[in-house]
Amino acid sequence: MREQLIALRGAMAAHGVDYYMVPTDDFHGSEYVGRHFKCRSWVSGFTGSAGTLLVGKDWAGQWTDGRYFIQAADQLAGSGIDLMKSGEPGVPTLADYLEKHLQKGMTFGFDGRVVGARTAARLRSIAEKCGASVVCTDDLVGEVWTDRPALSAEPVRELPAELVGKSRAEKLMDVRAALAKDGADAVVIASLMDVCWLMNLRGNDVACTPVVLSFAAVTAEEAVLFINPAVLSEEIAKNLRDDGVTIRPYGEVYDYVAAMPGDKTLMLNLNVVNSKLEACVPAGVKVLDKPDPTTLPKAKKNEKEVDNFRIAHIKDGAAVTKFMHWLKKNVGKVEMDELSVAEKLEAFRCEQENYVGPSFGMIMGYGPHGAIVHYSATKESCAKLEPRSFLLSDTGGHYLEGSTDITRTFALGELTEDEKRFYTLVLKGNLQLGNAQWKAGCTGVNLDYLAREPLWRLEMDYNHGTGHGVGYMLSVHEGPQSIHWGRANTTPLEVGMITSNEPGFYLEGAFGVRLENLTVVKEVESNSYGRFLRFETLTMVPFDLDAVIPELLGEECRALLNAYHAKVRKTLKPYLTEEENAWLADATRAI
Repeated sequence: MREQLIALRGAMAAHGVDYYMVPTDDFHGSEYVGRHFKCRSWVSGFTGSAGTLLVGKDWAGQWTDGRYFIQAADQLAGSGIDLMKSGEPGVPTLADYLEKHLQKGMTFGFDGRVVGARTAARLRSIAEKCGASVVCTDDLVGEVWTDRPALSAEPVRELPAELVGKSRAEKLMDVRAALAKDGADAVVIASLMDVCWLMNLRGNDVACTPVVLSFAAVTAEEAVLFINPAVLSEEIAKNLRDDGVTIRPYGEVYDYVAAMPGDKTLMLNLNVVNSKLEACVPAGVKVLDKPDPTTLPKAKKNEKEVDNFRIAHIKDGAAVTKFMHWLKKNVGKVEMDELSVAEKLEAFRCEQENYVGPSFGMIMGYGPHGAIVHYSATKESCAKLEPRSFLLSDTGGHYLEGSTDITRTFALGELTEDEKRFYTLVLKGNLQLGNAQWKAGCTGVNLDYLAREPLWRLEMDYNHGTGHGVGYMLSVHEGPQSIHWGRANTTPLEVGMITSNEPGFYLEGAFGVRLENLTVVKEVESNSYGRFLRFETLTMVPFDLDAVIPELLGEECRALLNAYHAKVRKTLKPYLTEEENAWLADATRAI
């Protein structure tokens, strides 16, 4: 049993807590969190980016999704914590487990700053139904994590309007217009991505996600940025003040909400705002629960942002294509492993102008490691590459012109028939989805079948979404849109949305295949039948023809692949050496 788990149980006993929940969250409902907030990882030893830990007096369970089943099973072994595979038959949800095991007189606890308001309300309702009490004021992990990292306080960068297409003042005007339309007096924004987008600021408080710990409040008369003032340069602080933004310390957001007059209407996104902040709302203040007025404008990139995304993807395409050439040329001749090839790809990206850094932790999985959807190589797990089987490479970069996310599965040498067959079927799904054209109003739920159809015909599937939004030098996973048949997302795909296209297939213990491009939604035309949209593929990197079975791909998809490869070849030619271009001509030959 982990010492950290024992220590937490000691704190629970001291506070009279029977069950304590440790989510994967910060004060902002973020997908990825800074080192200070990695309480769940510290207690459980499971390092995946998603999951919730529930600790009882004599039982503990770690819930996580299908991306992490293999990783979690390995990391939880011997910890005293059971793996709860979310969505699998016979596995209760955390809420169901609590409803069954909480008893009258028990106490259920969590840190209210790291649990969303809506989630907290559901859990409180369950506890009350069971006759249990809820304590949401104590950070029990903080009491026993003696060497816990401090809150990050990295310097802030300001993005000029010329780069992102809209000034901070213009964005504030749009938010105020949205408040007036909805009859709200104020909005408090907790999402780090939304605050940074609104203020045209970027930070470094979360690894690979250029955000700064902050809240924002906007009314018709004022805008307030709650932030550690030490992270702002004098110039940026002056620019904020010139745009009418008041700067207050990070933790004062709770006092600000508590001081709101009782006759006001406050807009809050209760899916994001933490439960402590909601609890500060005074009696009499009407809460308007809806998405932040920044969410949709942030997702629908303006023309300048889309133009810059194209530039970023050309740079990134050159870097990844150079890496592919180097890899195919040297595998089996030069000693390499998962970590060393990751460093090599990062070196190629660093050669590109305006490169800021990785957009997420690199996934480099050779052979069986490719079947672990979000595998992360360590010195202990790192596999040597051999001239056979697949290397699954899921990586991305932040550039001043935008963010990238690309997955390619490389054939390193001899492949089995299964490896070729499933590579081709995954590629077919990618091409079919990338070629989609639809009537405005469709969501990702409507389109997901195009990517999964080749696998579904064989009664096979992959256990993750097909597409997610991508932010502009923000989170590489950005809502509100997504592409997933199993999630009831009602957000239509709209012009300017940057969305991934990433079907996959994973055979545990053998290999994995995932092929990902980023796309932008474009207008086709409007006529008497309605308004029609399509995808434009932004990613400019060849697929690996060494893994393709042309006849299995089919005539239509072969034509789509040949057209894409011709565009890649033409686009990247000015950025590659003569040797690289000669190799690329063959790697993108028509089939």
